[in-house]
Amino acid sequence: MADAKSFVAAAMALSGTVSAPHFDRTAFKVKRTFATLAADGLSANLAFTPDEQELKCAVASQIFQRIDNKWGLQGWTTMWLSEASDEDVAVALAMAYAHAIGPARKR
Repeated sequence: MADAKSFVAAAMALSGTVSAPHFDRTAFKVKRTFATLAADGLSANLAFTPDEQELKCAVASQIFQRIDNKWGLQGWTTMWLSEASDEDVAVALAMAYAHAIGPARKR
């Protein structure tokens, strides 16, 4: 089971990542924000493509849920940390990080 501490450690291990306050959350970014951690540490939001989001939510619906707003339509996805393993966290962060360091994507 993952938690806020393991999420932060995995995010900060990605090259060039910095953290900063983002409203009531903590943002993790390189060129762009790729993840945010809720203040209560129970969930994180990650920037996937809509196709990646659809797959993650279909395969692991207990872990991933599309955010129910405009950001969710663009691929932003909630990850419930108590349902995720540390490997789930690492894979999801790597995916979101890859988009943040690459060229801007069309949404």
